[in-house]
Amino acid sequence: MPVLLLGVAALAVCAVLSLALGARSVPLSTVTDALFGGAHGRDALVVTGLRLPRTVIGLVVGAALGLAGAVAQGITRNPLASPSTLGLNAGAGFAVVTAIYALHLTRPVEYVWFAFAGAAGAALLAQALGRRAGDLDPVRLALGGFVLQLVLLSWTSAVMLTSQRTLDEARFWLAGSLAERPLDVLYPMLPTLAIGAVLALALAPALNALALGDETAQALGVPVTRIRLAGTLAMVLLAGSAVAVAGPVAFIGLAAPHLVRPLLGGDHRLLVPGCLIAGPLLLLAADVLGRLVIRPSELEVGIVTGLLGAPLLALLARKAAR
Repeated sequence: MPVLLLGVAALAVCAVLSLALGARSVPLSTVTDALFGGAHGRDALVVTGLRLPRTVIGLVVGAALGLAGAVAQGITRNPLASPSTLGLNAGAGFAVVTAIYALHLTRPVEYVWFAFAGAAGAALLAQALGRRAGDLDPVRLALGGFVLQLVLLSWTSAVMLTSQRTLDEARFWLAGSLAERPLDVLYPMLPTLAIGAVLALALAPALNALALGDETAQALGVPVTRIRLAGTLAMVLLAGSAVAVAGPVAFIGLAAPHLVRPLLGGDHRLLVPGCLIAGPLLLLAADVLGRLVIRPSELEVGIVTGLLGAPLLALLARKAAR
């Protein structure tokens, strides 16, 4: 579709800007030469050694968060649902902070699996809180995730306040950042990311049926409980892996479906692939903005998405209330 092609073009432009812009701007000609081995020196090293891994991680993490957000809103039928509002980010953060405190870990590559396990555990708890008479209730699931998020954030703060070393190690990761993340952090998560992406795309037709209501979906032959469990699994694989790599970056999963829906409609067969493009587009744009707004310093991408996403959440909540 033309809209998807335009989205891919916009994403390519944003990726190029991510390679070129920062505390030190690099000409586009130098970026091209550096990528294809024709340039050497400081600028080429900045492009290939620092910004290329950062951009690749941004593309993968953004795609994962966008897909996870589309699935979260689909299985809950809640426009405010996302990995962060369902407690996955908070679960990953709590697990990482606990691992840093108890095991004295110091590098992201050492605690990626703790972040993934924390996100998975939070998803299971949210599922347990969201059940009513054995069935998964979308409203209870969203409320359970919100309560779980508050509890885990409080526990995380308590652990960090008891140890200055833990506070120093964890605060950069908890802010959510693409900077100083080697590709070695991404590699262990690629299998779970791939499985989660395939599962999310495969569930798209069933999410259309869920949007009609549980009774209608069951009348159409859709196994509602099984689809919700599969959707939760896809969300855990995608969001857990993304948070493990980049930290708890908020609002990308919330915003991506709302950006795509006015352009492509509510059909999940288009919405889910659209979020595969919109997620990294939003994340890379926020990361580039964070590099430029207080140059030569920079804001972590998690801070930028938080500043931009909070008004969006308020507007969506007001719209939902109406």
